[in-house]
Amino acid sequence: MRGLATLIPHLLAILIYLIGLSHAAQHFEFESPSLLWLGALIVLNIGLRFYGQSNKGFTGLVWSWESPESRLTWKNMGFQCIPEIPYALRTLTIGMLTIAAARPQSSSSVEDLTREGIDIVLSMDLSASMLSKDFDPNRLEASKVVATNFVDDRPNDRIGVVAYEGEAFTQIPLTTDQRIVMNGISELRTGLLEGGTAIGMGLATAVNRLKTSEAESKVIILLTDGVNNAGKIEPLDAAQLAKLNDIRVYTIGVGTIGKARSPVAKVGNQFQYDWVEVEIDETVLRGIAKVTGGRYFRATNEEKLASIYTEIDELEKTRFNVLRYNQKTEEFLPFGIAAVLVFFLEFLLRQFAIRTLI
Repeated sequence: MRGLATLIPHLLAILIYLIGLSHAAQHFEFESPSLLWLGALIVLNIGLRFYGQSNKGFTGLVWSWESPESRLTWKNMGFQCIPEIPYALRTLTIGMLTIAAARPQSSSSVEDLTREGIDIVLSMDLSASMLSKDFDPNRLEASKVVATNFVDDRPNDRIGVVAYEGEAFTQIPLTTDQRIVMNGISELRTGLLEGGTAIGMGLATAVNRLKTSEAESKVIILLTDGVNNAGKIEPLDAAQLAKLNDIRVYTIGVGTIGKARSPVAKVGNQFQYDWVEVEIDETVLRGIAKVTGGRYFRATNEEKLASIYTEIDELEKTRFNVLRYNQKTEEFLPFGIAAVLVFFLEFLLRQFAIRTLI
């Protein structure tokens, strides 16, 4: 069998080519996969090489079984392979150029999110009755925890906080910084303002924060545990103001049904508690919600309050316009460089090393 040893370098070149092709196929996509058929040129190149050898007369090693002395050995096989290395490198060059010509590309999916803005103001009652013990540890602290969780679940919205007792003020202007909003909620406490429950003022102040907003959706969540008994603005008048500014108001009445241990007097810095009938002006709260297109909820315990905020969260989910497109990166360059380097190595071996050896 003639020329078996000279085929080995070409087989190694084909193996390297197949490894490169497999890697490209697993990690990339080919822009012109039909060009991979150019790989047939490898077979043509090897065929022409051996056809040319046979025409010139092969003078290499003969593999014969006639005698042990004439059998092919690893040593003389190695000598037979050396002159064929440059031609095998040409085989590898063709393989690398074939992969590069098919233009392997990596791709990554990119999403362009456009948010339909929702601006939300939490208007929270800080009156002394919010310290009632029908919630754990009291209405105010339970309301702060639930409001904080609500803010934490809405990272894409602008949220502000208004607090009110007998008067109202803006605790946190509209912002997308959740940490600032949650810190502002944690700092709320009773006694910051004149005593009383000014629901109308709390609502009107929240409307004032939203009236210049350009958001597609504007929402107020107003929480109270009592009856409007202070302030210069009636709750339903403030509701009309909200309606004129396309603001939707969700109202929440906080307090158990019946009596609750509530503060009735203050001695020094300590409140004295007694059992007091819970009074929430649900008629007014329902009216506010109806006028503005919102809803009224009654929270009689912590679990109910949390579920109310969850329901509002679902009703006011931020909507996105999502544009997806694929970003492709050309990956043919490493294979092209490999082809050039292999071709250059073939040239060096052909001109210097192999010529010296033979």
